[in-house]
Amino acid sequence: MAETPATHTGTEAPGGHKAAGFPPFKVETFPSQIFWLAVTFAFLFVVLWRITGPRIAGTIATRRGRISEDLAVAQRNRTDAEAADGAYRTALAGARARAQTLADANRKATNDSLERDRAAAAARAHDDVARAEDRIAAARDAAKTHVVQAAEEAAIQIVAHLTGDRVSPDDAAAAVRAAVKG
Repeated sequence: MAETPATHTGTEAPGGHKAAGFPPFKVETFPSQIFWLAVTFAFLFVVLWRITGPRIAGTIATRRGRISEDLAVAQRNRTDAEAADGAYRTALAGARARAQTLADANRKATNDSLERDRAAAAARAHDDVARAEDRIAAARDAAKTHVVQAAEEAAIQIVAHLTGDRVSPDDAAAAVRAAVKG
C-alpha cells in the first residue's frame, strides 16, 4: 500500500517560521522604506512646487489685489465723505447765517411795528386823557356853576324863610362868592 502524503493544516505562511514584529521597525525593510519615502517626498514636492504653489501664490496675489482695490475705494469714499461733510457744514453755516439774518430782520421789523403801535397807542391815550380832562374840567365847571346857583337859591330861600326878607339874586351871589373864597 502506498502511503498517502500527510496533509498539514495550520495558519503559518509557507516558507518557514519567521520572527514576528512591527514591519517598519524591521531592519531588513529599511532600504525599500527609504526608497519609497524619497519617491513619495519627491512626488509631493513636485506637486506642491509646480501645481499647488502657483495656485496658492495666484490666490494670495488676487486677494492682495482685491484688498488694495478695496482700500483704494475706501480711501476715495472717505475723501468723498469728508468733502460732503465739509460741504454740508458750509451749507449749514450759510443757512444758519441766513436764518440769523432773517431772524434779526424779523425782530427789527417786529420791534419797529411794536414801537409804532406803542407810539400810536400812547398818542391815542394822551388824546383820550386830554379829552377826559377837558370833560372833567367842563363837568367840574358845570358842577360849580350848578352848586353856586343852588347855593344862591338856597341862600335866598333860607333868608326868606328865616327873616321873611327878600334877597336879590345879585346879593345872594356876592354872599356865596365871599363864603367860597374864605
